[in-house]
Formats: sequence, C-alpha cells, structure tokens
Amino acid sequence: MKTNANHTTAWVAQTWITFILSVGATAYGIVFMPGDTWVKGYLGMGLAFSVASTLSLAKTTRDLYEAKAVIARVDEARVEQLLSEHHPLKSI
Repeated sequence: MKTNANHTTAWVAQTWITFILSVGATAYGIVFMPGDTWVKGYLGMGLAFSVASTLSLAKTTRDLYEAKAVIARVDEARVEQLLSEHHPLKSI
C-alpha cells in the first residue's frame, strides 16, 4: 500500500516510530538526569525548540520545492501552447 509522494505505509510508520523514540529517549534522559530543575527545564525547552524548528525547516524546504515544480509545469504548458499554435507552413 502506498501513501502520497510514493512513500510506503511501512516507511511512514518507521519515520514516526523513530521520531517518537528519539524525542522520548531524549526527554527521558533530561527528566532523570541528576541536576537542578532549572537546568532540566532549559534542556527541555531546547529540545522543544529544536523539534519545532526542524519541522518548520522541513515544511519550508518542501514548500519551496513544490513551488518550483509548479512554476516549471506552468512554463512547460506555455511552451506547449506556443508550439501548438505555431504552424510553419501557414506563412507560405
């Protein structure tokens, strides 16, 4: 079974599982490390901001790629229209 963008369901599940495990393991390490609560809070906020900025970067990169693909398709359609309207023997 395939999902959007030619990714299999197994691939999507694997990416979610590894994301959840990595963030969970890091959060577990922060919570149970010896140290002051302020230090743990600082590291927790750093983890939260890192995850949020990574998701924003991935979305922005995908959006820019898709925008370029749309522009390329529009340009290709214009060229096809010009070629279909051009009749080399009509001017004779």
